[in-house]
Formats: sequence, structure tokens, C-alpha cells
Amino acid sequence: MPAQKIHGRIAAVSKKKMSVPDFQKFKDEGRKFSYVTAYDYTMATIVNQSDVEVILVGDSLAMIMLGYATTTPVTMEDMIHHIRPVVKGAPDTFVAGDMPFGSYNQSCEQAIANASRIIKETGCDCVKLEGGATMADKIAAIVRAGIPVMGHIGMTPQTASSFGGFKVQGSTPETARRIINDAVAVERAGAFSIVVECVPSCVATAMRKEIHIPILGIGAGPDVDCQVMVTQDLLDMYGDFKPKFVKHFAHIRAAMVEGLNKFHEETLSGAFPSPEYCFNKQVEISSMKE
Repeated sequence: MPAQKIHGRIAAVSKKKMSVPDFQKFKDEGRKFSYVTAYDYTMATIVNQSDVEVILVGDSLAMIMLGYATTTPVTMEDMIHHIRPVVKGAPDTFVAGDMPFGSYNQSCEQAIANASRIIKETGCDCVKLEGGATMADKIAAIVRAGIPVMGHIGMTPQTASSFGGFKVQGSTPETARRIINDAVAVERAGAFSIVVECVPSCVATAMRKEIHIPILGIGAGPDVDCQVMVTQDLLDMYGDFKPKFVKHFAHIRAAMVEGLNKFHEETLSGAFPSPEYCFNKQVEISSMKE
């Protein structure tokens, strides 16, 4: 059983790290798996200790970690800075690194160069990029360069402003067909899996009949191969934002605020630090002043 050292303690990890071929193997065997985000070393160690198989270091760090209103301001340097410690903190978990807006859109050469940089400088297991048929040539070029690519269609945050913001996609027959066609194009380009975000459940169900690679759904209903969730969403770490597709599996924000308030209270009252939290060795201090 592999183990991981966290703050001097050894935490056992019972899972075997997934590989790129395992995505298709799991799908072919009808075996579901799960996929969450992490943006720093500490969260990566927590996910690594869990049963979750896949981590995305997403450009959603723009809003979650950096306070931007959208994902578009994130740079290659930002992504590499965050992916690298996640890889270190989660050696037993498959890690996907997002390609930020503007890092692959211009040309196949640009896409290959930046995908290569992410893999080389972080050690992550694949890159993820947004876009369907219009980005198929970029996906194919990266794959030909020997880099595994995870696609992303449906509601694509990097280009959300072009379709009116963060909202469900594929709600009409025409847009639903366009999304499925995008999935087909991404598969043909060589992607080994595809994230499908914020679409009616029936769209993902229909998509399964036309593509063979694993569908990784976030707000795409139950008929997918893997469920994806932003960790801060599923742990209820936001105070005032909850998308329709998010279920809170724990209430970490409330527990954190409670702990902080307890620390504040005991600091003011003098209850902390009590003797067990102090270095109590008696030292004879010289009376001579320098």
C-alpha cells in the first residue's frame, strides 16, 4: 500500500493511480469514477487520501483562488504555478492541467508549445482544453505531439460571454445537435475523454450513442461515465453561491468559521494557549544585561 507523508505523519493511500488507458477501460467495464478540482498542495493531499480518482487543476482557479470574475485573465504562468504543487501533493491521483484562454487558440504550433510546457514543467498527466469542432485541429496537433488531451464542450467558461454567460447549453434541438457534433469532432481529433458541462441530461444520453470515449459530466445528468465537481462547491465552501447541479456533501465553510471564531474567543479570554500548548521548560535567565 502506498503512503504519503503529510506534516510528518504517514497517511495510507489504498488506491492505484489511473492512467490514460484506464479511462477507456473503466468505461468499457461500466465502472464509474469521480473527478474533482484542486489548486494547491494541501487540497491535493486531501484528495489524494480520498477515493477520488482524478484531479483537475482548472482555470477556475481564476475565480476560486485569485478572485477574478471570469476564467479569462489566467495566464500560463498562473496555471503552471498551481499545477506543479498539486502534482506533488497527489502522487496517487491522475492530474489534468487546464490550458488557459489564449494559450492554444492562435495556431497548432502555439497549442503544441504550450501543452508541452504544461506537461514538462508540472508533470501532470494530461492537458484539458475547451472547444469542439473549431478546436479539433489543435487537439489533433497536440495528440500527434504525444500529449494526452481531455476535451471540454457544452458550457465552456473561457468563451461564456459569447453565449450570454454561465448558463445551460443545448436546450434547443439545434444547439443540442451542435454539442453532440462537437463531441464527435473532439473524439475524432484524438481526445481520450471529454468533459461535458451544463447540458440537459438527455443531451449526454444521446451523446453516448455517438461517441465511444468516456464522458465526464459536470451538470450533465446521471448518464455519464464520471461525475465532475469543483471541490469548493461540493464541500460548501462558498457563502452565497450554489449552482443548480451542485450537491453539498459536507459543510466545511461553517466548520471553518466556527473554528476561527473559537480561536478568536479563546485568544481574547486568555484560555488559549493553556499550559499543554506552551513550552514549559524552566530556564534560568541571567540577570546580566548586555
